[in-house]
Amino acid sequence: MVQVSSDPVVQTALLQFIFPFSIKQGEAPELGKQLEVDGFTRFFLDKKELQDAYYGEGYCVSHEKMERSYLPFAAHVLFPRKEDKDSFHRFSRANHLDCQLEMPTTTLPFRVLSTDVFLCPFQLGFVTIRIDLGKQEIPFSLALEFADRFRTLEDVTRKDERTHIHCGGRSFTQVEDFVFNELVPHLRSYLDSSELSSAYFETLPFFVDERMLVQAFYQFEENTEIDINIQYKASQLDGIDNQGKPYISASDRTYIENYCSVHSYNRWGPDTYYMTNEQTFCCMTRERDDIAIKLANEMYGEYYYGLILSIFHKIVLLKLANMHSRLRIDNDYEQIENLIYSINRFSAKYYFLELISRSQGREIFFQLRKVFGNDALFGEVKQTLDDLFQYQDKYQSKRRDNLLMILTVYTVISGIYGMNQVIEDLKGKIDWGVMLTYSPFEYLALFLAISGILISFALTIGELRGRIGNRRKKKFHMDN
Repeated sequence: MVQVSSDPVVQTALLQFIFPFSIKQGEAPELGKQLEVDGFTRFFLDKKELQDAYYGEGYCVSHEKMERSYLPFAAHVLFPRKEDKDSFHRFSRANHLDCQLEMPTTTLPFRVLSTDVFLCPFQLGFVTIRIDLGKQEIPFSLALEFADRFRTLEDVTRKDERTHIHCGGRSFTQVEDFVFNELVPHLRSYLDSSELSSAYFETLPFFVDERMLVQAFYQFEENTEIDINIQYKASQLDGIDNQGKPYISASDRTYIENYCSVHSYNRWGPDTYYMTNEQTFCCMTRERDDIAIKLANEMYGEYYYGLILSIFHKIVLLKLANMHSRLRIDNDYEQIENLIYSINRFSAKYYFLELISRSQGREIFFQLRKVFGNDALFGEVKQTLDDLFQYQDKYQSKRRDNLLMILTVYTVISGIYGMNQVIEDLKGKIDWGVMLTYSPFEYLALFLAISGILISFALTIGELRGRIGNRRKKKFHMDN
């Protein structure tokens, strides 16, 4: 760590912490009902009274503008008109909780504005916690330190162990306890931890060091120079060290310049910059208040949904890749069919190259997709699909050939040999006593004739049951 001498003042710091989770199979509808019991409101764009309900005083997200920002097929998924099982379902609740974050060197007041819970296809969900650090002018590094400490759900470092949240007369030693006991009290029982069956220490899925993703908006004073050091610090959440001094986690200027050239979106520089990486997406501006409010509204609106969609893409692609890695090719033919169906469903319904209608939003979405590596992951998953199709075709051809050979041999033997030996005794009224006088070869012939008939019935019934079962499984996967 390298200490820095200058630390600009932040006039406004608005933070959104995003926590992805996996829902137990088939329990998403029950979770939705529980959220409504807990005071969450189902979010629909036609409810215009919600445009300024969750974002703090002075901020408003235009539902009409947000819908127009996305192309129709994307808007159908993000903003369903009804309870569509193939769409994202958002539940929101205004909190307005005044709290304090006690850190090793200082204590910082903050307000929890609201909480969102998204229930998505593929058994995925997201919790978003909106926080306002108030109109207090605080050092930029302190705002970054707050973000870095709050996003850590479980204590990992000594800094985390010495960080506590005080809210409403209660204290929480871990952010995880604050989220699950105060903000979304019944969520924990719906979390699916089956993906972690092989982990030793991880307790929540889809996390690195149990940390949430951070979407942030920082407004500086109008004369502040937003240089590459500030951009880098914002992207890396480089706050303060153990002595309370601001620091930056890189010292080589060339490295910082190269990093910012990849992760920075500077269309509106030098007044406004956006930084993106796998852990943060932030907007930094020195614009006057009226423009800054519009930028914050975009971060709450269309850019927020763009980030949610990007994270959804990344996690689903990782889940599909994980499913493939766990397949036992010789034994898991049913799982292969399910994986093929899931990949086709994802690519057809959710993964499109063009999603956003406005050019600036499209460029930021492409930037997010690039830093998450979604295109490369999608290419790998499509290659997996091609490989599975080839294996399935070879497997089915071999299976058909083997079955045809067995049935042909059995039909010839049972038809020509079996039926010709005992067919006369099976016509009309059967004399069962004659069978007591059969020779061993005639008993064999009778067995072959009857077993041939039974096997034909069994194969037909098995095929019908298999088709019905596949339809039910496909319907179950679509519902989840």
